[in-house]
Amino acid sequence: MDGMKEELRRKKLFLLDMDGTLYLDDNLFPRCIDFLNTVREHGGSYLYVTNNSSKSVDKYVEKLERIGISASKDDFFTSTDAACVYLKRGKQYRRIYALGTETFKQQLRSAGFPVTDRLEDGIDCLLMGYDTELTYRKLEDACILLGKGVDYLATNPDWVCPTAYGYVPDCGSFAEMLFRATGRRPYFIGKPEPDIALLAIEKAGYKKEDAVLIGDRIYTDIACGVNAGITTVLVFSGETTREDYEKSDIRPTWTAADIAEIYEMIR
Repeated sequence: MDGMKEELRRKKLFLLDMDGTLYLDDNLFPRCIDFLNTVREHGGSYLYVTNNSSKSVDKYVEKLERIGISASKDDFFTSTDAACVYLKRGKQYRRIYALGTETFKQQLRSAGFPVTDRLEDGIDCLLMGYDTELTYRKLEDACILLGKGVDYLATNPDWVCPTAYGYVPDCGSFAEMLFRATGRRPYFIGKPEPDIALLAIEKAGYKKEDAVLIGDRIYTDIACGVNAGITTVLVFSGETTREDYEKSDIRPTWTAADIAEIYEMIR
């Protein structure tokens, strides 16, 4: 425990998952604000790095402000941000079918990508996010496009999204449903791929050794940190249980009950 405390106190950049790590729905976890304030009081920084692509950064700012956390757009790096970087640095598509929320599509359009949400000529890529506005028509469109062989990308492989009342299907579950229908799986851009963490560190202007990633999902958050070669802390306030942790081959650097326990270590 002393080793964990010493290492965390040396870190300059905290990459923070949100759902299940800092809050559930609109319920902020105890000592969350104290933790955030302490990081900055000690001269450190933090970025919210989330796989949840259902909200734009503007919506996240509004949400955090609503539950009592002061935030700005610069505090976030989402899987949609990572998807935009991936698309800009990779293959140039003529038309992208965006299977996601309206805010997801708006962010892609604002970044200059040729996005549609209807079947039309020229579509050569299906990009799927966590769609809280999912309809059966969208699933049918996706099956048609995948049957035609278009490139298939998705923001994140999370099976579920935690809520105050339990869990709901996330992007990974949608992808599994489409796999059962079409036999095709997407390339996932967000966590556990290392790029989202490395790009976030790059955005913040730090080195890998300065960073620690804190999250509640062992197969996305912690796997991402492991793949990126940075320190990780698994918290048991969200999806991953201690039993899940014991059974997993993915090993975080450290574990903690919740963000309150981490606060006690760094204050």
